[in-house]
Amino acid sequence: MFLCAVTMSYTVLAGPADVVRVKVTTSGPGVYNFAVTVRHADAGWKHYADAWEVLGPDGTVLGTRELAHPHENEQPFTRSLPGVVIPKEIDKVRLRARDKVHGYGGAEIEVSLPR
Repeated sequence: MFLCAVTMSYTVLAGPADVVRVKVTTSGPGVYNFAVTVRHADAGWKHYADAWEVLGPDGTVLGTRELAHPHENEQPFTRSLPGVVIPKEIDKVRLRARDKVHGYGGAEIEVSLPR
């Protein structure tokens, strides 16, 4: 019983996933590649950072990178998403990360798109 309580407490203490760094490059007109670094106290398969998103100024999801497993021993970690098509009228995007327990809600980063 005690072990279960400690595990549950650790899961709650992990908190939401934070975006801590973003690198954006272009691969063609209106096509962008994102390398996003996420920090989260992954606590196994029940509580880990499981995705990050690229959002337009109005909140429209422009791209999503699903994360298939915990990164308990790799923090922070960086994963890429190539080929995100973004309309030319958008010059800034926001990036946010999600975890399996808290959903979205950690630190986000807004970046200007290279032209």
